[in-house]
Amino acid sequence: MELVDNFGRRINYLRLSVTDRCNLRCRYCMPAEGVEKLSHGDILSYEDLFRIARAAVAIGVEKIRITGGEPLVRKGIVPFLARVAAIPGLRQLVLTTNGVLLPEMAADLRQAGVQRLNISLDSLKPDTFRTITRTGDVERVMAGIAAALAAGFPPPKINMVVMRGLNDDEVVDFARLTLDHPYTVRFIEYMPATREKNWQQFCIPAQEILDRIAAVHELEPVEKGAMAGPSRDFRIRGAAGTIGVISAVSGHFCGECNRIRVTSTGMAKSCLFSDDGLDLKPFLGVEVPALLEDALRRLVGGKPARHGMDAEKAEHTAFSMAKVGG
Repeated sequence: MELVDNFGRRINYLRLSVTDRCNLRCRYCMPAEGVEKLSHGDILSYEDLFRIARAAVAIGVEKIRITGGEPLVRKGIVPFLARVAAIPGLRQLVLTTNGVLLPEMAADLRQAGVQRLNISLDSLKPDTFRTITRTGDVERVMAGIAAALAAGFPPPKINMVVMRGLNDDEVVDFARLTLDHPYTVRFIEYMPATREKNWQQFCIPAQEILDRIAAVHELEPVEKGAMAGPSRDFRIRGAAGTIGVISAVSGHFCGECNRIRVTSTGMAKSCLFSDDGLDLKPFLGVEVPALLEDALRRLVGGKPARHGMDAEKAEHTAFSMAKVGG
């Protein structure tokens, strides 16, 4: 079964947030003062999250990414992941994490059936990492990457949000991580989720990122798979790994968008930067799976052609990525 929206895009990817809480305070994710924490009763139970995952797979979703906040801070996450991994028809279960808790949890995650990890890492320099995250130790993340490899995970995708004046001097250093290691390093344009004052000053277009790398290393394009995300992928000639750029601001990839997302409170969104959403909670209190499946189909049917953001303006209401599961 294929799930196709009104613009002919095949929707086969669900980002499912399990918590709004996080053990870091990244400046592009939330304001400096943090965000008001939701009460335990506002967050969906694991049973309800599982129902959503199962319904999504039933109508054509093949890949589920578990997100947060930081998903590993929620108690009981490993048994939940094992249940999701066993859903018939699900082809990929992946997880995005900041890596802080991986040293202790990587082996259990692998045993539970998680197939791949995306690890957020915005600087290799301890001081810069601390500035961006407002707390945190980059050595913990590096130890988490090592633990994931030791647990048998394939080389992770490492996500770097590039911010002018903060960490853009490390772009080539990150690209060079792929020379000897089969990592996938993805450079993500700064997105103004919180609409921080003068946010435009932080944005570096994806093409500029590629030009910086190409000035010192020869790049060649790489084909990507059917369930891959929106990045444009390349390889430094002769490198073990690959790099990619995600140009959400400077170059819309909306025409290729294959995803929907559900927040930890049960709000379904067909576009990260849309102010519209569909509350799934009314469909979770009844034992009629078809109602939930139909609600997700309606969500896909209302998916917009593109978001209303570019390098000069952002039309969305400010939000915390941690609350949406960006």
